[in-house]
Amino acid sequence: MDNLHLLPLIFLISLVLTMVGLGGGLFYSPLFLLLGFPPPVAAATSLFLNGVAAMSAAITYWRQKMVDAGTGLALLIASTLAAPAGAMLSPLVPARIYVLVLACVMLLAAARMMVGGPPAPRERDGSSLSRIMYGAAAGLAIGIMAGLLGIGGGIFIVPFLVSLAGMTIKRAAATSTFVVTFSSMSGFLAHVGIHGIDWGFALPAALVCFLGGQAGSRLMITRVSPRVIKRIFAVILVLFAARLLQKVLLP
Repeated sequence: MDNLHLLPLIFLISLVLTMVGLGGGLFYSPLFLLLGFPPPVAAATSLFLNGVAAMSAAITYWRQKMVDAGTGLALLIASTLAAPAGAMLSPLVPARIYVLVLACVMLLAAARMMVGGPPAPRERDGSSLSRIMYGAAAGLAIGIMAGLLGIGGGIFIVPFLVSLAGMTIKRAAATSTFVVTFSSMSGFLAHVGIHGIDWGFALPAALVCFLGGQAGSRLMITRVSPRVIKRIFAVILVLFAARLLQKVLLP
């Protein structure tokens, strides 16, 4: 109960990140570590809150028919199956080189989103089968990267859905929350059975995350333009790339 003063910050994080297809775990985990949470408890709490925020947003997006469930399920299944392969590859690939290349790619993608570039094309037409195949391809790549780097793959979902499946940024973000809900809760259940969680903090924080997810998803649908969403996501990419570079260059 000592950390309830964090609830306004947690609300803000969930509001902003659910607009771009994430749940907030990118910020929850380091925040909890800085506050002295044991790493396993920080991970479990972060995954729980991430899943609640994403689920809250996904409910709204689903009701608005913005979620491509077939593509999302294909991505989720493929990424889950591919993650162990990435973990097995990690001893064979120099992590320093891989992370440097990945961070540079993320920075280039962020720069392109921030500057704007040419007008975004309309969402590609395509059969449900082709969308599912694109989702599976994205899931394989995301799973391998997540397993190789030992990180969650949520940050990669929206760029892959936009570039591979040809989704608009809003549909990609909505579908991402659907995927993140299941992947986060799966990870949470694996952690909580072993390490436990401070429910006195987690339950009030989960309520705040749910409200933040509702607010963020409704703002994304009615008030926020695709250009703003791209720029928010670009800032998140820069922060994530900087964190990767710090991990490699300043161990």
